[in-house]
Amino acid sequence: MPERILITGGCGFIGSNFIRLLMEQRDDVHIVNLDKLTYAGTRENLSDLEGSGRYQFVQGDVADAKKVREIFDNRHIDGIIHFAAESHVDNSISGPEPFVRTNIDGTFVLLEAARNFWTCSLEKPSSRRFLHISTDEVFGSLGAEGHFDENSCYRPNSPYSASKAASDLLVRSYHKTYGLNTVISNCSNNFGPYQHREKLIPTVIRKALAGEGIPIYGEGKNVRDWLYVEDHCEALLRIYYNAPAGANYVIGGGNELSNIDLVRRICGILDRLQPLESGKSYTDQIQFVADRPGHDFRYAVDDKKVRRELGWAPRTRFEKGLEATVGWYIDIIKSA
Repeated sequence: MPERILITGGCGFIGSNFIRLLMEQRDDVHIVNLDKLTYAGTRENLSDLEGSGRYQFVQGDVADAKKVREIFDNRHIDGIIHFAAESHVDNSISGPEPFVRTNIDGTFVLLEAARNFWTCSLEKPSSRRFLHISTDEVFGSLGAEGHFDENSCYRPNSPYSASKAASDLLVRSYHKTYGLNTVISNCSNNFGPYQHREKLIPTVIRKALAGEGIPIYGEGKNVRDWLYVEDHCEALLRIYYNAPAGANYVIGGGNELSNIDLVRRICGILDRLQPLESGKSYTDQIQFVADRPGHDFRYAVDDKKVRRELGWAPRTRFEKGLEATVGWYIDIIKSA
């Protein structure tokens, strides 16, 4: 019997990339993709897989306990990989309620379903796995030095990161209290194909090609570590199949850049791939705007644990991944 994995939020950026990788590498897996299809997820990201007998899409909310119970009732779910989340920091500042519902309540609903169905089955709950995908933003902000690792304290500074921190702690508690086979991963900023247009890199490309101002918060000195999405998905596969129960891992790309340096690099790639008729550089469109509240200064992770224990390392050079990403968005914008 094939392994049946419930993937939540699989129509989103990281989820859709992960599903493609999982289906390529494991021919013994049947995927049930539960996605609410909010603004950040589109069914078209995986439309070519819908004819496959190994992939099934179910539209629904992870916080809908009845819908989640129906999935467990009607299918033999062997594992859960939980991507579904509200993840836009600015949106969490202007309207935090959906973040509490999806990120906290939704995680609780999934954990309860897993606990109830798996502990009532003939198999031990430890034979089934719950992989929870989280963010390095739960650790707060760093100064000019230092890195987050698996032992860093949680100090979230936005409603988004606070809701993810709460969901992480719920997952941890279900392992400690009920013996559920959980694993948690906290990744740095992802980039690559299928990311929503409102995120930083797609916004820069979209605004630049439209001839509009390219907005940068504050002075653009905030620093992020960038991880190519395919490399992240490779790490998640190793974690899901090889990590010990109760483990947690941070995953990074080792590519720290200030926002202004990142934007200038994107503009340089656009200057080569899609030069302006005027001969000017896209950097002329950069505009500094008022900083957002609670803007963390720097994120950086020390991911030696996942490299040492699971033999993972990012394979994509940052420059190559960024150019591939810019090219992908250029093609998407042209075809729209």
